[in-house]
Amino acid sequence: MSPLRVLFLLFVVVAASYIAAPAHADDLPGLLSGLAQSELKPAVEALIASDDPKAKPVLRALAAGTLYKRLDNDAIVTGEPSGDMVIITDVLTDEQEQLKPSELEVIALDDATRAVLENSGAAAPPVEETLDFAGAVDKLKTDSFDDKAKAIQRLTELGDPRAIPVLQALADGRLFVRKTDGAVIIGDRSGNDTRVTLAATAEPAGIVAPGDLDALFINNNLRNIVAEAVGRMGLLNSDAATRRRAADTLIGSANDQTLPLLRDALAKETDAGAKAAISMALASAEIADADKARRLAAIGVLSGSTDLRVRSMLQARMAAETDPEVKAAVKTAFDSAQRKLEVIGWAVNLFQGISLGSVLLLAAIGLAITFGVMGVINMAHGEMIMLGAYSAYVVQEVFRAFLPPSVFDLYLIAAIPVGFVVAGIAGIIIERGIIRFLYTRPLETLLATWGVSLMLQQLVRSIFGAPNKEVANPNWMTGGFELVGGFTVVWNRVVIILLCFAVLGIIALIMKRTLYGLQMRAVTQNRGMASAMGIPTARIDALTFALGSGIAGIAGVALSQIGNVSPNLGTIYIVDSFLVVVFGGVGSLLGTLTGAMGLGIANKILEPMAGAVLGKVIILVLIILFIQKRRRGLFALKGRSVET
Repeated sequence: MSPLRVLFLLFVVVAASYIAAPAHADDLPGLLSGLAQSELKPAVEALIASDDPKAKPVLRALAAGTLYKRLDNDAIVTGEPSGDMVIITDVLTDEQEQLKPSELEVIALDDATRAVLENSGAAAPPVEETLDFAGAVDKLKTDSFDDKAKAIQRLTELGDPRAIPVLQALADGRLFVRKTDGAVIIGDRSGNDTRVTLAATAEPAGIVAPGDLDALFINNNLRNIVAEAVGRMGLLNSDAATRRRAADTLIGSANDQTLPLLRDALAKETDAGAKAAISMALASAEIADADKARRLAAIGVLSGSTDLRVRSMLQARMAAETDPEVKAAVKTAFDSAQRKLEVIGWAVNLFQGISLGSVLLLAAIGLAITFGVMGVINMAHGEMIMLGAYSAYVVQEVFRAFLPPSVFDLYLIAAIPVGFVVAGIAGIIIERGIIRFLYTRPLETLLATWGVSLMLQQLVRSIFGAPNKEVANPNWMTGGFELVGGFTVVWNRVVIILLCFAVLGIIALIMKRTLYGLQMRAVTQNRGMASAMGIPTARIDALTFALGSGIAGIAGVALSQIGNVSPNLGTIYIVDSFLVVVFGGVGSLLGTLTGAMGLGIANKILEPMAGAVLGKVIILVLIILFIQKRRRGLFALKGRSVET
């Protein structure tokens, strides 16, 4: 036999053996490729013998019927159904993706291969280890939704109350894995970064960039499991507030497994608030009970609630109910809840109107001084607000970079005087450099300050960049409290309302009870006579403009707590500020207060009926008509300068 023929036969034998038994390859990709063949047994036997840690999970998925082959590239993946889609995980890369079932082919075992797999024991579920709280939290890092469900169950079975904030963070999308060390942490936004807390110990762990964290995702099914787990653990807690919150999470989500627990908890509960919450959760489940008496009793409990979830349940039950008596009871309860919600809606609009009015008041107080008292049309007033907002951002970053995290929440208190000084100094520069030459030429003042506003915006873009900057709320301004069902009062709005009234009171005291205030009023009423009396009019002008600009800086600090900081921040409020001053009465602090609150409340009342844009148009038209009849506004100043 010739050497060439020998080499050819050897090549045929090697190739045939490779094609017939790809599962004998040593690497995992080679082993998995055998699962895509029609003959599974050799590939399964090779996986059983493999030492690769990923082989056993593949065999378990194969035995469970959750191992698939992608039809587009023959990749081997594990899959978990989620609604109409299948969430797949690539066995080799661990990358997750959603596909339609038609894009996958399940890898089915024949009887002979199943027998081999069962006899080997390789597909048996792993023996669950005994875990402490930290170990159970660490198990949440898995990419598999099934394994996440098991980890949630383990945390629930431990009965440790520390699991409640961890599971709530998981449901809210605030649970992460830190890339540097794999620690599970709870993250809360802090400006452009994230303030983190170790999930296992509840210890603060500093502030990190979002790019240093990997989020732990869950699907809707797991969210329901988490809500039930939090409710079950919370109902057994010794703290009444925790039991009340736990019962609240179960409203609308209680099921046959939690009903006995709710009934038992209701029988043992002694705290009135917790008992009411447990009753609501129990009634939300029993409203669909087969027993008519229980349905009627549940409707009676739910009828006094203003919770939007309860209204939705009553509406759904009204459509599904067939018994006339129960249907009538549901309709009565729904109508009662609807009336209460309408009243609460008006109260919410009133609070939001006062909140908006306080923002307009803060923005307009400074303008009431520079325009109302000095008669200067300052189109750069909005940029003074912007400088105050960026001052808050800079102070935040200084606290974050150079001071310990324990004092970070004090940055806002430090930012208020900083914003006042920065904007005040800018005001002095504008007044001394431009305004003092234009006091008798208001239109030229308007054009000059408009040019200054454009330059200030470009200066800020050059220093900080064009993108928005986020300023974090301190912890003491975060969150809020529920006044009644559906009416939540947030702390940052409450603080801004209190701040605006405090600033207004201080300005009134300065103008009415200080020598500087007396001199300011004298200069604005009769500059020549004030100068003849020895009052330094130039210095008073500069200080008055600085005061108005400084108050605008404080307004910017406050506005940074309810929105992003950008170079265009001031332009949002400049028109509304002029409207407030003109409507209330030029130079009148009482008029500024009345105008700001009136416009704020009117805006919030009109918005639900006419829309945000049309509501503003209506307000503008009404103010124009009002000024036609009362040119000096609501509260017009009287004096020689006004009369002339």
